[in-house]
Amino acid sequence: MFVRLLFSMVALAVSLPLAPLAEELPLAAVSVTEWKAVYGRIETRSRIPARARLGGTLVSLDVNEGDVVTAGQAIAQVVDAKINFQLASIDAQVQALTAQLDNAKNELQRGEDLLARGVTTAQRLDALRTQVDVLTGQIAAIGAERKVVEQQAREGAVLAPIAGRVLSVPAAAGAVVLPGEAVATIGGGGIFLRIAVPERHAAFLREGAAIEIETTAGPSQGTLARIYPLIENGRMIADVEVPDLPEDFIDARVLVRLPVDTRTALMVPETAVITRTGLDFVEVADPDGPVLRTVVLGQHQTRDGVVMIEILSGLEVGDRVVNAHD
Repeated sequence: MFVRLLFSMVALAVSLPLAPLAEELPLAAVSVTEWKAVYGRIETRSRIPARARLGGTLVSLDVNEGDVVTAGQAIAQVVDAKINFQLASIDAQVQALTAQLDNAKNELQRGEDLLARGVTTAQRLDALRTQVDVLTGQIAAIGAERKVVEQQAREGAVLAPIAGRVLSVPAAAGAVVLPGEAVATIGGGGIFLRIAVPERHAAFLREGAAIEIETTAGPSQGTLARIYPLIENGRMIADVEVPDLPEDFIDARVLVRLPVDTRTALMVPETAVITRTGLDFVEVADPDGPVLRTVVLGQHQTRDGVVMIEILSGLEVGDRVVNAHD
């Protein structure tokens, strides 16, 4: 009989759950950061149009939206048909002047022979030399003019101003473009996040502040890199540096949480909250023994790796909260 009673007591002790370990935490007011949710846009640091330097017909366009280009890469070709006629005209003038120059040199040679025999005068010989020099200068001037026209023809190539990705291509092959007209827009220099914050929160933002970001890859954290002094339409513009920011889509909107203010609050560990019949309780150490107090819960926050819950009412500073650990 005694043995069976002993076995029953051991079995009962094994079947009972272990009593949770508990610690008493003095409740004190802590500083809580207020966050403001806004949307930011993923933008490139530089957005420069690739412009046509020459007016004419866009005979070829070698890029599409999303293509990656390098600085100085030819992405399109503009042709002005008048340039070929100008070159032909210049070549004809050079040929005519060259023929005149050959004739003037022959005249000069004959004049030198006649002067040696005393048949002609030195004044006549000087006039022949001057004619040769004038024709030589005219040919050199037309050669320089031809180089100018050749340079204009080379400027028909539309070059990428920076290395980056093609964001838009407003033109199409076969279109007529004017000098300075944009053929494509290139975004480069890296990407960043630009946000617009209501001006009432501007005074609370500081450069270097940590920013919480929700991207398609999951939550991330960035740094407030620059705050612009000009307020536009009641909103302050700022830039956020984010490592590994997805750049698949430029101007995509991303949810951002900004620290806009701080306040004091009462926070208890999540494990100290007891929920029964739809009500939330926190056990508080009392001189007469622990008591359960009904509380109203606020937001959750993680502090030093511990999930904490804000207590809106039911507790006060100085209470000793009983935190149970399993």
